[in-house]
Amino acid sequence: MKYNRRSFLKNATLLSGAVATLPAVTGEANAKNLQPSSYQQMRPQRFNMSGYAAPKIDEVRIGFIGLGMRGPGAVQRISHIDGVEIKALCDKDPNRVEKTQAILEKAGLPKGKAYSGEEGWKDMVANEELDLVYICTPWHLHTPMAVYAMQHGKHVACEVPIAVTLDECWELVETSEKTRRHCMMLENCCYDFFEMLTLNMARNGLFGEIIHAEGAYIHDLLELNFDKNGYADMWRLRMNATHNGNLYPTHGLGPIAQCLDINRGDKMDYLVSLSTNDFIMAQTAEEKAKEDRFFQPFVGANYRGNMNTTLIKTAKGKSIMVQHDVSSPRPYSRIHLISGTKGVASKWPSPERIAFGHDWLKEHELQDLYNRYTPPLIKHVGEVAKQIGGHGGMDFVMDWRLIDCLRNGLPLDQDVYDGALWSSIFPLSEQSVTNRSGSLDIPDFTRGAWETNQPVNLTLDGGATTGVRQIN
Repeated sequence: MKYNRRSFLKNATLLSGAVATLPAVTGEANAKNLQPSSYQQMRPQRFNMSGYAAPKIDEVRIGFIGLGMRGPGAVQRISHIDGVEIKALCDKDPNRVEKTQAILEKAGLPKGKAYSGEEGWKDMVANEELDLVYICTPWHLHTPMAVYAMQHGKHVACEVPIAVTLDECWELVETSEKTRRHCMMLENCCYDFFEMLTLNMARNGLFGEIIHAEGAYIHDLLELNFDKNGYADMWRLRMNATHNGNLYPTHGLGPIAQCLDINRGDKMDYLVSLSTNDFIMAQTAEEKAKEDRFFQPFVGANYRGNMNTTLIKTAKGKSIMVQHDVSSPRPYSRIHLISGTKGVASKWPSPERIAFGHDWLKEHELQDLYNRYTPPLIKHVGEVAKQIGGHGGMDFVMDWRLIDCLRNGLPLDQDVYDGALWSSIFPLSEQSVTNRSGSLDIPDFTRGAWETNQPVNLTLDGGATTGVRQIN
C-alpha cells in the first residue's frame, strides 16, 4: 500500500499518449497499518538545522530549475538583488530557457549557462559551481531535485509543497542534516505584510496566549487546471485526479505555524481530515471532453473532494484549521486568523482586521499598529518590494531575505523542518480521508528539538547589507 516515487512517475506519464485511464485515488499508506510516529522512532537527529548559520557567501551563485509559470518571475526578482550571480538556467524546454535569458539581458546582466532536456537539471547541479539551486518545477520533482542538489554541496530553495510523501519529507530532513546545507521551502505567504505584522504582534504578546489559528488556500483554479496551455503536461490536474486531501496546505499553514512557534516551542501532535465529494471537476471533465477529445482521459477519474478541511491539535493544546478548495466559484482566500486570550487578527476574504474585544479596530488604530509593530525586514525592503512585485511584493521580500541571510551567515526564517512539516499535511490528510477521517499522529521532524529551538528571528541582526538594483 505504500506510495512511492516510482509509481507516481509511472502514473504521471499515463496521459502522454492518446487515451488512458487515470489511476484511482489512494493514500500514501493505510493509516491503520502505518502510523507516522514509526518514522520518528527510526531516525535520530544527525544535526539540528534549526538556527543553523552556514558560512557567509559574499556573492551567491544561483542556478534555476524550471522556467514555466513560477521560474521566470523568480529570475526577474533575483535580478534586482545585489550580491548574486545568476550562473545557470535550466528547463526541459530550451525555448523557455531562451525566453528567460531576455530577463537577464533587460537587467543588464550576462546570460546564464543554458541547460535543457529531461536530465539537464542533473548536469547543471553536478557541473556548475553554484551556492544555491532555486527549484520551480512540478511538485513530484521537488524532493528528488532538492536532495540531489544538497548531495552536491548546494543550498536549496524550492517552491511549495517541497514534498508529496512522508518518505520524501524524511529524505529532505536527513539530507539537510547530513550535508549541513539549507533546504528552504519558498513559502512566500509568510512574508506578506499583514502576516508579518501579526507574527510580530504575537511575538510581543498582544494577542495573549494564542488558542486557535486558521489558514487556507481557496482559489478557483478550475479553468486553469483544465487549460491545455496552463500547467505543463496537465500535471496539476493529474494531482487532483489521483489524490484526495489537502494537496496544497502551506500557504495558509505557514504563517499561522510561525505565529504559534511550531517547531520552536510547540509541535503539531495529530490531525483529522475530511473531504467533501466532488461536485464540479468530474462534470467539468465530461463537458470539456464533448468539445475536445484531448480531455477524454480525464473523464471518469475519481477527483478529490472540492473542499478539504483538516484539523490539527498541538502538543500544548492549541488548535489549527486548514482548508483547501481549488474548484469552487469563490473569491480568493487564504484565511489568516489568529485567536488568543487577548485579541484576534483576521484576513481573507474580508479586509484585514484586528480586535481586542467585541469590536474591530478602526482604520487609524490599525494603522498605528502597523507603525509600531511592522518588523524591521518589512520596514527595510517592503516599499521597494511592492514596486518589483510578486504577489504584491511578498515574493521579493522572501527572495531578498534569503539572499541576505546567505550573504551574512544568518539562520534562515524557514528551515527544512518547517518545509517537511507543512508539506506533510498533504499525505497525512490523504491518509485520514481514506480512513473515514481517522486521527493520525504527525511526525516530529525535529525529534524533540522543538522544545529548545528558538523562534524565528524578526530582527535583521547584522543583515540588511544586501542592496537592490535600480528599478527601471
